[in-house]
Amino acid sequence: MTLKLNKWDILDHLKTEEDMTLYLEACFEEAGDDPAFIAKALGDIAKARSMTQLAKDTGLGRESLYKALSGEGNPSFGTILKVIKALGLKLHVQAAVKENEPLTPVN
Repeated sequence: MTLKLNKWDILDHLKTEEDMTLYLEACFEEAGDDPAFIAKALGDIAKARSMTQLAKDTGLGRESLYKALSGEGNPSFGTILKVIKALGLKLHVQAAVKENEPLTPVN
């Protein structure tokens, strides 16, 4: 019996807004200090939606977006913010607190 494997593609799993949001949240959890990981995740979401439409919505070139969001590019934070806004997403900040460790007051 021959085992048939299919190539796994994230785009097959980014069908809804919820899928995309959960995927990006998971990527932020896993990325650590790797900004390319987040850029690549945004690129995956952009491809699932439409890179051409994203280019129109951000005012950036489609090819430059492909490069910047490939995981190999080095997009500016401004580009990342434009992409996030154009994708209809928001960033939220939350204090990183270890379990059972109180926050230290700032004076």
